[in-house]
This record gives sequence, C-alpha cells and structure tokens, in this order.
Amino acid sequence: MLVLVAPGQGAQTPGFLTPWLDLPGAADRVAAWSEAIGLDLAHYGTKADADEIRDTAVAQPLLVAAGLLSASALGDVNPGAVAGHSVGEITAAAFAGVLDETAALKFVRTRGLAMAEAAAVTETGMSALLGGEPEVTVPHLERLGLTPANVNGAGQIVAAGTMEQLAALEADKPEGVRRVVALKVAGAFHTHHMAPAVATLEEAAKGLSVADPAVPYVSNKDGQTVATGAEGVARLVGQVANPVRWDLCMETFQQLGVTALVEVCPGGTLTGLAKRALPGVATLALKTPDDLEAARTLLTEHATQA
Repeated sequence: MLVLVAPGQGAQTPGFLTPWLDLPGAADRVAAWSEAIGLDLAHYGTKADADEIRDTAVAQPLLVAAGLLSASALGDVNPGAVAGHSVGEITAAAFAGVLDETAALKFVRTRGLAMAEAAAVTETGMSALLGGEPEVTVPHLERLGLTPANVNGAGQIVAAGTMEQLAALEADKPEGVRRVVALKVAGAFHTHHMAPAVATLEEAAKGLSVADPAVPYVSNKDGQTVATGAEGVARLVGQVANPVRWDLCMETFQQLGVTALVEVCPGGTLTGLAKRALPGVATLALKTPDDLEAARTLLTEHATQA
C-alpha cells in the first residue's frame, strides 16, 4: 500500500520549480494558476531568492503548485492514502478530490496572506528540536511559553513562539535534545498567534465547492482519516492555529499497512521522517523530474500489492 504525501512550509529552496516547468504543458498550467491567484508562481519558483520565497504569502501557494505539478507528472496515481504536513494538507485535499486544483490554489493563497498578516503582529518563528523524548520536551517548551507546533515523530518536535522565547530555548535546551535549528518560516504557525487567520479562512471556506475524499485522506490534526469533504475543509481551516501531529499520521499509515511512501516536490523532509519512523517502508522524494521514473516504478509495484 502506497501513501502519497506533500511537504509543508520550509521545504522550498530557490529555483526548485525550474526543472518541472520543462515538462510538457507544465508552464501553461502554472501560468493559468498564477493568473487565477494573482501571483507569478513561475517567477518565484525559478528566479526568486531565499528571502522572497520565505514570505508566507508566496511560499504556501508555491508549495501547493509544485506538489500538484509533480504529482500530475506521475500519470495515473492510485495511492492507498494521502496526507500533507501543514500547508501540504491542502495539496493532499486536491489529491483526494476534496478540492479541485484551482480551488486549492485560491484557498492556499488566502491562507498564506492571512497567516502573513497574523505573523506581522508579533515577531515570531519556529525551531526544530532534534532528539529528545516528547514527555520531556513538551513540558519544557510549555514552561518557556512555547508551543509544540509540529510533533513530527522520529525524534523531532518543532517549537513555535516569539523570537525571545526561541532565544531562551537556544540557551536552555530540553534534556536529550541534540540541536535546535531555526526554520525558514516567517511566523509561529499552528499556534494561538495564527488565530486571526482562522476567521479569514472560515469565511473563504463558505465559497468552496467540496467533494468527499475519493481515497483515504489522513488529517494532520490527529492522524485520523477524514470521512467527508466538509470535515476535511473544516480541519484545513482550524489547523493553522492547531499543532500538526505528523507522528499520528505515520502511526495511521502503519495501521493501514503502508509499504511505500512517495513525497511530492519539493520532497525530502517527510521521507526523512519516514525512514526513521517507518522501518521497512520504501520511500522516495520527488525532487526533480529525474526522480519520476523511479517513483512510477514504486507506484506500480505497491499499487499491485494494494
């Protein structure tokens, strides 16, 4: 059984979309999406520097567009389940048929703008903690006023809060944590700092046309599969201010019988977690079109098993 997953913010790097635009029809699709959302995705995905694509309002639609583009390049995909980390859950919603591609991109454009506006109120950020045990790390973060915004499993928790709180974390790491790494994001996502964005997304969601998932759609709120399109969209709205529980998603993958995992562009983060948390599961990250042939082989082999 193969799971198709989509990464979240921080996975983007300058120029990562460039090789994908050489695929037949890709440039035209990206141009149409750009016009629909009022953002030049091709420019930001090929020519913009790291600071420009760190902007929340840019990074989020860029990541969803890249995920959709790379997944479509695989051809007919019939995964056993889909999921996404943070903003990647919107990409997964499109994979599952809950939203069409244009609706997903319009929604993520609204999400990115609303979260950027919320992040501008207070200077905040996020840092990944490598190593340590959740039962020790989480109380330590809470004592510092930080939120365990992403519980990723495989020995990784992401803390979010003000820059002062994150500086205090650098000076006072939880027992067992080897390193604290600042992430390439511009706010304390999945915390109370994002509460203003929830109201904006609630309003935006009213205009969405949604369908029930065509494949098992695993929510990063609690690792549970989502039964209806309405429930999926409600979770997309609330998740901007709630922690991401990717550890629970991976537990669900195991319960479903996962044998392989493919991460769409810009892949790498989630496959890295899977390699540590899901031993024996074949993994592949779609970084460039050069990875497509191997991914198609994996899809064929594991779809047959499913």
